[in-house]
Amino acid sequence: MSESEIEIDVEDPDAPSAESPPLAHKRGVEIVTMLALMALAVVMGFDNWRTGIAWSSDGPAPGSFPFYLSVVLFVASGYGLIAALGETAQASGVFVTLDQLKRVSQVFVPTLAFCLATQWLGLYVASFLLIAGFMRFVGHIAWWKSIVTGLAFSLLMFITFQIAFDVIMPKGPIEALLGY
Repeated sequence: MSESEIEIDVEDPDAPSAESPPLAHKRGVEIVTMLALMALAVVMGFDNWRTGIAWSSDGPAPGSFPFYLSVVLFVASGYGLIAALGETAQASGVFVTLDQLKRVSQVFVPTLAFCLATQWLGLYVASFLLIAGFMRFVGHIAWWKSIVTGLAFSLLMFITFQIAFDVIMPKGPIEALLGY
């Protein structure tokens, strides 16, 4: 190995275990996804057919292009469904293991909570909670660093959007106390 070819190998102590039990195989996930996309294509196709897909005196009706896109989506999903049904679960491989799902949930659940909290607490407070929470619980960073970073980021966002650019963002009770 030459000097210009340096390889960095970093061990992740929180990496999912190789022995973690599988929860789903790729084949099953593909089948469910293709069926969901086909259902979406049918709903979109029907709705755009109702809107109108014919050619009128001034050109195509408003539903024409989306209708034909839904037809393409249906056909492509049907092809994917047939391909997924043609393979065995073992041949398709594991889609997700228990440890992998736990790791994804560490990001998904707080992000979903952030979206919901934004409605009641406002963007800035919810952002503070998300950043400080991620830093502390996922990154294992000291409480004081997590809180300072969350506050600094939220304050910077507030100054940028609310004061500098006067952009309307979801606000909560703290902003109301401050008169915004």
